[in-house]
Amino acid sequence: MRCKRILTIAVVWSMLLINEVVGIRFVIDRDECLSHNVEYEGDNVHVAFVVIKSETMWHFAEDGVDLVIKGPGDEHIHELLDRTSEKYEFLAPRKGVYRFCFTNKSPHHETIDFDVHVSHLAYHDQHAKDEHFTPLFEQISRLEEALYNIQFEQHWLEAETDRQAIVNEGMSKRAVHKAIIESAALIGASILQVYLLRHLFERKLRTSRV
Repeated sequence: MRCKRILTIAVVWSMLLINEVVGIRFVIDRDECLSHNVEYEGDNVHVAFVVIKSETMWHFAEDGVDLVIKGPGDEHIHELLDRTSEKYEFLAPRKGVYRFCFTNKSPHHETIDFDVHVSHLAYHDQHAKDEHFTPLFEQISRLEEALYNIQFEQHWLEAETDRQAIVNEGMSKRAVHKAIIESAALIGASILQVYLLRHLFERKLRTSRV
């Protein structure tokens, strides 16, 4: 019984080490496709992305990007249109390589933070020889899923924070540049006004002397 318990704990911990959240940050021009292998039919696939920034600080339009999810047979799973930030999850209809294709409609390059996490409850594929271990498998699997969901959510929130920080910084720079341009225009207008008044005064002075 003790050996069986040790073996069970070892299997569970190996499950915790194998499962992981995959995250990537990349720059997209027009179209970009990423792939991820789902090893078991019925696995829960979590997807999240955030458009972090564009190539120019003067571009703040909420254009968003399109995401199309395709299955192993190139079948259409789901699509998200004109989104700057989104989370989505689905049950894999079958095992195989799933493709996540992004389309950027903006004329600017966009930086995207993308995460994918596959949840697999391994105890469904194993026949417990001792009925007392079944609740243990279930509890640990639920704990595993909760931990990875927290990690997944945290990464998504960090990407959202990065996006907002970049947008705020860009808007601050734009406000400063706008103030500088307005100040320069005001100074130029003042100089022109002084020049015109001086020219008009000199002209009147010459006329009065004549």
